[in-house]
Amino acid sequence: MLGNYSSATEFSLLGFPGSQQLRHTLFATFLLLYSVTLMGNSVIILIVCVDKRLKSPMYFFLGHLSVMEMLITTTIMPVMLWGLLLPGVQTISLAGCVAQLFLYLAVGTAEFSLLAVMAVDRYVAVCNPLRYNIIMNSCTCTWMVVVSWVFGFLFQIWPVYATFQLTYCKSNVVNNFFCDRGQLLKLSCDNTLFTEFILFLMAVFVLVGSLMPIIISYTYIIATILRIPSASGRRKAFSTCASHFTCVVIGYGSCFFLYVKPKQTQAADYNRIVSLMVSVVTPFLNPFIFTLRNDKVLEVLRDGLKRSCHLSRN
Repeated sequence: MLGNYSSATEFSLLGFPGSQQLRHTLFATFLLLYSVTLMGNSVIILIVCVDKRLKSPMYFFLGHLSVMEMLITTTIMPVMLWGLLLPGVQTISLAGCVAQLFLYLAVGTAEFSLLAVMAVDRYVAVCNPLRYNIIMNSCTCTWMVVVSWVFGFLFQIWPVYATFQLTYCKSNVVNNFFCDRGQLLKLSCDNTLFTEFILFLMAVFVLVGSLMPIIISYTYIIATILRIPSASGRRKAFSTCASHFTCVVIGYGSCFFLYVKPKQTQAADYNRIVSLMVSVVTPFLNPFIFTLRNDKVLEVLRDGLKRSCHLSRN
């Protein structure tokens, strides 16, 4: 299990400790969560693409957010589920580990950028409703989404490259259910202090940099909503932002605990729990957050169910 980076061709993932019965229980639980996550996000993507009532910037962004959530959880979950079925330690190739870490970080970075874009969209909708269609036209929305995707993938090239340029001479056993960067840094016999500090600054740049437009947007949104004279008007204005705000709190809260710290190599159990929040729980919750609190989406879903029932009867 020992060796340096040049001779290592695979890493071993410890996954979840416990008996085989516990691992099978976790497998069934995570498989259910994964299936619901794929189904829920796929439904959102489908209705956004086919229903004309959802042809607006907010739902265009929501469709891309659902794609990102599916990619993040699919990057992690199949490997984790397979590991829970195996009786021993799971192995992943070096190339597979690089690909998994890069996709996980790149799509996650793109998602934070998109959440900032969605906050700006809600700001324009609430604070400048008469100019909304002019400002948030199809060209602007497309460019915002493209920039979010491209930025996410380009920004994470160096961090992943720097991680795998280290010499892994202590062990190749990763104490997590995926190729976690913090645990990979633990395996290096190099001095990782400078690398960890740069990774910390880059994490701060992504999270704080994307959080600032959200904070500024919601400051103006709240100020505008409080000036609305009627209570029903205030509730309607706030309801258009509630789902996005809930998603922001869950997503940023988890990632601040996981990545914004000078020391990347903290306790494995802590990493494992927060990683589950980011890669499993959040993608599972988002379809419910954006559908159960959105009257228009619920209306589209009800109409779709009615049509399906009518077709099945005929």
